[in-house]
Amino acid sequence: MARQSISFTKPNDEWLKSQVDNQEYSSKSELVNDLVRQARKQQAKIDWIRAKLEKAEKSGFTNDGKDDVLKQSKALLNG
Repeated sequence: MARQSISFTKPNDEWLKSQVDNQEYSSKSELVNDLVRQARKQQAKIDWIRAKLEKAEKSGFTNDGKDDVLKQSKALLNG
């Protein structure tokens, strides 16, 4: 595993410490890794939506109705 040295602002460091103190995570490293995983997952969802929008813009039309698009988006966001 790659080892990094990072600095946090005081409020962010206090929040990280509180999560560890509350036993939500065993260490700050575990918490930061979890936050990065969540951000990567969120980015994948954003990329999917962006690709769908670009495809729709290029084609000019979609056969999916707004309810279908909304349903697909919610399904992706809910995992």
